[in-house]
Amino acid sequence: MVTCVDTSFLFSLYANDAHSRRALAWLERQSTPLTVTPLNEFELGNALRFAEYRSAIPRGSASILWSQFEADRSAGRLVITAPNLAAVIDEAKRLSATHTLTGGHRSFDILHAAAAVRLEAERFLTFDLRQKDLAAAVGLTVPI
Repeated sequence: MVTCVDTSFLFSLYANDAHSRRALAWLERQSTPLTVTPLNEFELGNALRFAEYRSAIPRGSASILWSQFEADRSAGRLVITAPNLAAVIDEAKRLSATHTLTGGHRSFDILHAAAAVRLEAERFLTFDLRQKDLAAAVGLTVPI
C-alpha cells in the first residue's frame, strides 16, 4: 500500500509542533515505508531552514533535523519516489481547475496531491485541513 505524505506531515515528524506526537505515532505503527517525492524533499529542507531563519526552531536545528530525515530514509522508513514531473504538472493543472476556486488550494498542496495520484497512492498523510479536503476529493484516504 502506497502512503504519500504532505510536507506538513514531514515537518511535524522532524520539528516539534502541535502535531509531532501524532506524526511519530503514525510512523512507528507502519510496516511499509512512507513515500516521499522530491517535491516533499525540497519543501521540507526549505521549511526547516526557514523555521530556523524565523527562530521558530533553535539555531543549528535545521541541519540536525535534516540528518534525522536522512537517517529515516537510510533505515527504509521513508522512500523517495520520483513520479514523472510532466504528468504531475498535467494532473496539478486539472486539480487546480477543478478544486481551487471552491477549496482555496495552494500550488504546492496541489502538486503533492497530484504526485500522490500519479504514484497511485491509496493513503495521504497531512495535517493541513485544505490539503485533507483536496486529497479526499481526488480519492485518497486521509487517515489522520
